[in-house]
Amino acid sequence: MKEKRKFEMPHTFVIILAIIIVAVILTWIIPAGEYVRFEDARGVEVIDPQQFSYVTRTPVNPGLIPMYIVNGFMDNIDLLLVILFSGGAFHMLTKSGALQAIVAKVAMKFSGKIAIFIPILTLIFGLICTTQAVNMFIAFAPVMVMLSLALGLDSLTGTAIIILGGAIGFSTGTLNASTTLVSQQIAELPPFSGIGYRFVCFGVFYVVTNIFLIRYANKVKKHPEKSPMYDLDQENEMTGKISLEDFGTMDLRKWLVIGCLVVSLVVIIYGSVALGWDLPEYSAVFLVLAIISGAVAGFSPNRISKEFVDGCKGMMSAAITIGLAKSIGSIMADGTIIDTVVHSLASVLDHVPYIIQGPGMLIANIIVSLFISSGSGQASVTMPIMVPLADLLGVTRQTAVLAFNFGDGFVNYILPTSGALMGILGAVNIPYDRWVRFMWKCFAMWTVVGCILVVIAQLMKYGPM
Repeated sequence: MKEKRKFEMPHTFVIILAIIIVAVILTWIIPAGEYVRFEDARGVEVIDPQQFSYVTRTPVNPGLIPMYIVNGFMDNIDLLLVILFSGGAFHMLTKSGALQAIVAKVAMKFSGKIAIFIPILTLIFGLICTTQAVNMFIAFAPVMVMLSLALGLDSLTGTAIIILGGAIGFSTGTLNASTTLVSQQIAELPPFSGIGYRFVCFGVFYVVTNIFLIRYANKVKKHPEKSPMYDLDQENEMTGKISLEDFGTMDLRKWLVIGCLVVSLVVIIYGSVALGWDLPEYSAVFLVLAIISGAVAGFSPNRISKEFVDGCKGMMSAAITIGLAKSIGSIMADGTIIDTVVHSLASVLDHVPYIIQGPGMLIANIIVSLFISSGSGQASVTMPIMVPLADLLGVTRQTAVLAFNFGDGFVNYILPTSGALMGILGAVNIPYDRWVRFMWKCFAMWTVVGCILVVIAQLMKYGPM
């Protein structure tokens, strides 16, 4: 008897390659069309919604797909360097033990006060994940579960502190190079522009998420049997196996490493706002951060080099995804079908009240996330369409980027295709169905709050552009 093959979710590269092929096919099927474009008062090229016309088809030769992919890498080398170098820098910080030690220090100090303990830790994870993905904390998940069980809570609470806290930082996109920077580059927005409102969004999500998590923790503490993990936690052998002391104490070197990180982020923000810095400067800052933090941590030149390379390796998947996905927009542009697709979408959304057009973009990105798990890949696929669509609808491009961040980000913490989610759940032996029983209410809340924040962005003409 032959065993039935289980369904295996295709790799992100496979999905994007399939989309590339579909994009080429569509250039042979969809009528070519163009809007008249002009420069507005800010010098930004926008489309005239009243002047659309069909033109002669320019279908793309399938044999040119490899060249489109190669050009996708070549045309975005500055962005790819930011992704790689930031990975190298944060890997260095992780290897120094500074990030783990500062989290453990806070955990030990406030572990007896749930209403303080949870918000402080979610804030730490959230701030770190403004630049990094949650998967960097997979190894730390057992510690949080151990601490949670010791406090009379359940393993879901300890896991959620990491995942929900990190989700806030990643999904609001305050300083995220792999999502915000990619989408803003496509939208022709200044790098990291609009950061003020994104930090406001961070604050709003931080408050509502902690209210949700603290209420859940208090309920479980009073009635442990109400936890979806109650039966499994009774058999949990994790307690006592790991100590917070295993992650070390905050000595002078580690404080200096954290100082290097803070200074670097301040320099990036100041350079963006006051000096007009772009991607090459960000790459240089991350390179310097990697070298200095490694030296401060006491690493030898050889080890600094090794850890930097290892960190860059960890970001290769994201970099390759961007290079692959960038070719999709080029194929659709050369096939002159982007404007046709935008025109069709605009015709549909014209019948939708203006107030929910922004939330409609958010929901659309959630749907796309079901098929593309990479944030940078999704930005490269959807933003070439969302940007001109936003121009047509009178929604600012910055609002379109915000809708992308929310739509792409928060869904990662409920989808089984998310590597970060499944990695952490696997590390602490939480079945996916138990996580969903806990998580679905939070995800629904995030979606509603995200829609409200996007509507506010629409109404205040969130900019620039």
